[in-house]
Amino acid sequence: MTHLPQQQIPGVYHRRFGEFLVTALSDGYVEMGYNIFREFSREDVDVMMARDHRISPPRISVNCFLLRGPAGTALIDCGSQDKFGPTAGKLFDNLAAAGVDPAEVEYVLLTHCHPDHSCGLTDVRTGERLFPNATVIANHKEIAHWFSDKEMAAADERKRERYFTWTREQIGPYRDGRLRLAKDGEEVLPGITLVECAGHTPGHSTWLIRSEGKQMIVWGDLAHVPEIQVARPDVSMSFDHDPDMAARNRTALLARILAEDMLVAGMHIHFPGLGWLVREGAGYRVATEQWNFEI
Repeated sequence: MTHLPQQQIPGVYHRRFGEFLVTALSDGYVEMGYNIFREFSREDVDVMMARDHRISPPRISVNCFLLRGPAGTALIDCGSQDKFGPTAGKLFDNLAAAGVDPAEVEYVLLTHCHPDHSCGLTDVRTGERLFPNATVIANHKEIAHWFSDKEMAAADERKRERYFTWTREQIGPYRDGRLRLAKDGEEVLPGITLVECAGHTPGHSTWLIRSEGKQMIVWGDLAHVPEIQVARPDVSMSFDHDPDMAARNRTALLARILAEDMLVAGMHIHFPGLGWLVREGAGYRVATEQWNFEI
């Protein structure tokens, strides 16, 4: 018993989806406080998390998803790099474990520009693009907001640094012809369509993947804490740009996901972040997909 492992195996999971190979890649996790919720006391949160034997205050998984298929090689979101301490920033280690060189990535599709989703684009110490051959694709509303000097001036100091400054540092090196702006409903690559779900940020987007008659939605921050926000779609986060809009759009999109029987890939669903939405009472829950040993 002298050679027990000291760390987990790499956070990599492959799944076929029609013509695509989907690879879930863990960027790690972030410990959050009780103050992320607008509506609940810490006692309320403890009760809801205990129902599913979860840590409270919540531990939030951070996932990215690599798609290889008709669209080439596309990475949806790119993690946090060094912005959230030693428990996060694992994307590049897990890309390496999956045998993928960042130079092979042709597109980085962003759900939005918060640091746990977009801070893996650039090494800010050198200005080097960490995906040197990639084109970044994002909702035009998202880029317009975070690059607006007027909006930045109106924000508090924390948001100016963490959202506006960090976004500009990460996106800036790609604005020389490697940034593509898209709009709601646009098929940006074969089989991949932007579905806007604003509120969390002004241009928060999900990515709808269609292949061989099936649909999968990569839903970004539709739910930060699935145990709470999927069960209670009306619950928003303290850092939502427009909490009421976020709740309305979340409610509508969850209903569509269920009605159309979409496979869900969630950035903050516990790794590997894949599952199906099922009705439970007045809300929903995510039924985690079974592990498949074959690709």
